[in-house]
This record gives sequence, structure tokens and C-alpha cells, in this order.
Amino acid sequence: MTQAPPAALRRRQLLAAAAALGATAGSPLTALAQDGPSALTRIRSRGILTVGLYHELPPFHVNGQGIEVEMAHALAKAMDLKASVLPFHAGENMGDDLRNMVWRGHYMGWGPADVLMHVPVDRPLMLANPRVQIFAPYYRERVMIARSLVEVPKFDSLDDIGPQQRIAVHGLSLSGWLLIGADGGKYRERLVTKLKDGCDAAQALQRGEVAAAAGHASELESVLGGDARFSIEPLPIPRGKDGWAVGCAVKKESEDLAQAVQAAMNGLASSGELKRMFNAAKVTWRQP
Repeated sequence: MTQAPPAALRRRQLLAAAAALGATAGSPLTALAQDGPSALTRIRSRGILTVGLYHELPPFHVNGQGIEVEMAHALAKAMDLKASVLPFHAGENMGDDLRNMVWRGHYMGWGPADVLMHVPVDRPLMLANPRVQIFAPYYRERVMIARSLVEVPKFDSLDDIGPQQRIAVHGLSLSGWLLIGADGGKYRERLVTKLKDGCDAAQALQRGEVAAAAGHASELESVLGGDARFSIEPLPIPRGKDGWAVGCAVKKESEDLAQAVQAAMNGLASSGELKRMFNAAKVTWRQP
């Protein structure tokens, strides 16, 4: 399976696709013709909600466990259904993932799912993919940095990490892209980038191999959350400070399914269940 490109590259592709839509981008999307029972009716007849989840996306899904696995079952239960999880590997870009997992299915014969999770709730992405609905944001992700309070007791800028101190970050990630380019590449030689993900970076910090680690807030917190030896703070770089929301996607014409999933998600949020699921993984639930 081809490795997915950095998140920053994905975003540039999405922006380019949105720009290519030109004057038609803001026009209303025409619902596709639908024959036979609605999506929700078909799902209720079989009693199973198939939920697409990314492979190896800690702490959301790893080997059948994680926040989004629990969420999938909770959403299905709220809809009086059972959940069937369909894991998949990311494609070259989000357009590939939405095609393979939401509206068409993969050419190898698997998919699509009824609902895909962990989709950026992003206007350019919506415009570039008119065959899907992206909705029900349930978490706001951010790029952050964790530091050892002994090694880096003060932290107002990246310059507070000494020239001989190392920073762990997955090179093919948004956090890696930001750090590699920060201040004209000033910190590039300090980076340890051959890591699997942000959790791997956090574990290197935990072992004392580096003075700091960067990654998604969810990755860093799932490893270091509650450990008084470390502080986790926003990466002091202008881009990405506000983060981005992640939510769900269904086929464009699946209006009744989208409404049911949205209602179920609203219930999980208002009851405190979403917060409980994230806290159980040591991740702070950031409401989108």
C-alpha cells in the first residue's frame, strides 16, 4: 500500500481542487437520484452500521481498539443498531479515501462503509468532493509540543530548546513539516524524524532520548497525559494554532442516515459520553 503524503500536502491538494471549481464552487449541490429504500432503511433492515476507520491511527484506532472504535459502537447503539468496523489504509489523498470508503468502494472489492470517521470538516474538502456529506464534527485536533520540565524548564519559543537538545517528530506529518520549515529551517538538524507517528515521538521523550516531542495533541496526550514530568503546549508556530475539526462522512444522497448519525453524535456529546471516551484514553476532549 502506498504511504499517504504529509497532511500539509493533502491540504494543498484540497485547496487546489477547490480553486479549480471556480465560480461553480458556491452553487447548490444537486442531490443524486435515489431509487428504492433510503440508506437508513436499508441499514435498519440488516441491523448493522458499517463504520470505516483508518488503520493505525493512535489513539483513535489501533488493532481493533481506540477512541473511534468505542465511538462507532456507541453511535450504532444510539441508533438501535450494531456496529461493524471496516478498517482501511489511507490513500494518496482524502479524495481517494472518500471515494473508496464512502461513495463508490475500493477497486479490490471492499467498501464502501455506511459512515467514515475522522474526516476533516474542511470547506475546500467539501467543495472538492460533492458526492459526500461531511458533518457531525466531534473533536478539534491541534499540533502541539511536549517537553521535559527538567530539560526545558522554560518555554516561550522554540529557541528555549537548546542547540544540543533533540526534538522527536514524525517527519511525514503536519508537525514534522512545520518544524522542518520553522524559522527558515533553523531547527532542522535537531530533529529526530524517523518515527512511526506522534505517539512514537512521545515515547522517545518518555524514555529520555529527546528533550521534546511534537505531534497531534491526541497522540502526545495519549502517551504523556497525567505525567507530571512533562508539559504539553501548542506548537509556537503561527500555522495550525487553531487546529481543525474532524467528523463523519456519508454519501451525498444519504440524508436520513446523516440526520440519524448527527442526532446520535449530539446525544453522545450532551450526555458527556464523548468526553468520557477521550478522557479514558488520556486525551482532552476539545469540542469543535
